[in-house]
Amino acid sequence: MVKSTGITRKVDELGRIVIPMELRNKLGISEKDPLEIFVDGSSIVLKKSNSSCIICGSDKDLLSFDNKMICSKCKEKISSLDK
Repeated sequence: MVKSTGITRKVDELGRIVIPMELRNKLGISEKDPLEIFVDGSSIVLKKSNSSCIICGSDKDLLSFDNKMICSKCKEKISSLDK
């Protein structure tokens, strides 16, 4: 679902736009956070990148699980809980 915020920003001479602080705070986007850029028809969609393990924060050997990222070490630890 797309919801209008009523906020508009102009693109500067270098092609940049500023994401308002209120939106960054609401969505948990901090300075230097990576954002993924998608195109959906004629719309540009920004999404906070999930490029680290949601458990330990590692960025090595990542696997996608239920649209979340988890590293292979944490997967093994979780798997061993069932035994």
